[in-house]
Amino acid sequence: MPVLKSFNPLSSEERAIGIGVGAVLAGTLGFALINPFSANAETPALAAEAAKAPASAGKAAGKDASAKEKGGEKLSRLAEARKEGYAVVPHRVKPSAVVKLAEEQVGTKEGKGGQTKYHRWYVSTPNAERTARRDGGSVSEYNGAEWCNMFVSWVGAQLGVKDMGWDAYTVEHAKWLERNGRWGHTARPGAVVFFDWQNGSRGGIDDIDHVGLVAKDNGDGTISTVEGNTDNQVQRKVRDKSQVVGYGYPDYAK
Repeated sequence: MPVLKSFNPLSSEERAIGIGVGAVLAGTLGFALINPFSANAETPALAAEAAKAPASAGKAAGKDASAKEKGGEKLSRLAEARKEGYAVVPHRVKPSAVVKLAEEQVGTKEGKGGQTKYHRWYVSTPNAERTARRDGGSVSEYNGAEWCNMFVSWVGAQLGVKDMGWDAYTVEHAKWLERNGRWGHTARPGAVVFFDWQNGSRGGIDDIDHVGLVAKDNGDGTISTVEGNTDNQVQRKVRDKSQVVGYGYPDYAK
């Protein structure tokens, strides 16, 4: 805005007009205007009103900047999570949400070459490269491979389940849960359940053959589960607890 360096004496009417214009500019632009008509009785009030504008404008700008910063942080976290293979940023979810999503997958079958969407998702993640290096194989070998653990991992990744972990190999997944203090022997809805068909509950983690998700403890020595790679599809099953090596417990919301 241009600054007037000199002006001619004004009539009382012109002074009144000048004061009014100054007030409008102060309110509209949010600037503290120095009114040349200091002799006028209205000037102090106008100057005080104009002086309030920068403070409120500053607070609003601060809030906007803070909101943008938080929004940027959320977007950054989401981008990082998706880069790893999560659909959302990992957080605490209710076990019922995990059971619901798993049950929605019931009936999903293998396609050509034993391939499923769970395979396609897993091989697209950086974790596939890490686990392939760990196990001495290649990412391409996961295509069409046994997929019970890829199914469980996919469910967790879609919901961003905190501390569920994921893997293509049941034994390593169970070991990860144990190392992180998330291993036990009590059936709970949403728990990751690991089976040993030969030794059952007498077996150790290295003997694990299969994995699924607990839907319900039936209270009669059995559990209801949802499992992938069961007769080449996702199925609901009722399993005897005597077949269970142990359970993994994600960090669920209560």
